[in-house]
Amino acid sequence: MNKTEMIDRIARTADISKAAAERALDATVGTIKAELRKGELVSLVGFGTFYPTRRAARTMRNPRTQEPIEVKAMSVPRFRPGKALKDALN
Repeated sequence: MNKTEMIDRIARTADISKAAAERALDATVGTIKAELRKGELVSLVGFGTFYPTRRAARTMRNPRTQEPIEVKAMSVPRFRPGKALKDALN
């Protein structure tokens, strides 16, 4: 499912316009991004938790040239699914 398909499904399910569904989805994703950028957790009970983690700096190799490349430390988003989401898949 891509973003357009999700907007269509939200609009049908919530009985709202596609424009309103797109604004709601964009606002939700934007809020999650902003909170993760601040280092905060975003917990949606029953769905899961988004949280930032820190990846350490490391040296890797360029697969083409085999030259070492320094990769800077960075924050990366993680997701831990909630029990209800796990149960819905099984």
